Amino acid sequence: MSERHPIISITGSSGAGTTSVTRTFENIFRREGVTAASIEGDSFHRYNRAQMKERQAAAEKNGNANFSHFGPDTNLFAELETLFRTYSESGSGKRRKYLHDTREAAPYNQEPGTFTAWEDIPPDTDLLFYEGLHGAVVHKDINIAQYPDLLVGVVPVINLEWIQKLWRDKSARGYSAEAVTDTILRRMPDYVNHICPQFALTHVNFQRVPCVDTSNPFIARDIPALDESFVVIRFANPKGIDFQYLLNMVHDSFMSRANTIVVPGGKMELAMQLIFTPFVWRMMERKKRATQA
Repeated sequence: MSERHPIISITGSSGAGTTSVTRTFENIFRREGVTAASIEGDSFHRYNRAQMKERQAAAEKNGNANFSHFGPDTNLFAELETLFRTYSESGSGKRRKYLHDTREAAPYNQEPGTFTAWEDIPPDTDLLFYEGLHGAVVHKDINIAQYPDLLVGVVPVINLEWIQKLWRDKSARGYSAEAVTDTILRRMPDYVNHICPQFALTHVNFQRVPCVDTSNPFIARDIPALDESFVVIRFANPKGIDFQYLLNMVHDSFMSRANTIVVPGGKMELAMQLIFTPFVWRMMERKKRATQA
């Protein structure tokens, strides 16, 4: 953690809904005049799309049916930890982009599924903002979770997570339902061993729970709407959280435990604004005092 160069890390698996959390923070940054150095977790994959397909085929040929983007062998954990450490010390570091589709790739004259060249983070940013799979990973001698000043987990119930992934990958990326299902099954060991443990280390977890039947996610015709859901918000350390204020501001919310508030799904982004804006204020105040000291 760093007062001069704070880090916010959003972690969640593919299809979990981290994009909506990122959008909320972007709105906060814009409103509060905060300049963030944005880091996409996909940019720290080890292999580009073509290489990943080759290595996956080779792994399956050798009897490894669980080679996935979730595990340590396919990600640059050491480089990500170096970025977090370097930024927390000096506000600098190296980043690149992963170009998901033709639209993202066009400005770089590259193929989709490739990486841009590594570049320096611009100087004089206020904080580092990471969104991806591994923002709180601890693996062997790698400990990424020790650096963020704010760690946020996004964890829908597992069937909802699968529904969201199925719909996104089919509609936006053109995959078949069978291909997405195969990906889900292949990733399961790495999900259990490298994704789930992170949520015990986060400062705040958001878990969306649908109030409709999602018992068979593979035949779902649509994604349950926010208004058909509740969001469970758990604070690792509730000290300093004004729960009464949140209960007053978010209609129909309630406390389920001493460190947990439940809000209607349609109020999730409002709850995020109310919770995270004071976090960002405090970060910027600490940064200001540290800089002037």
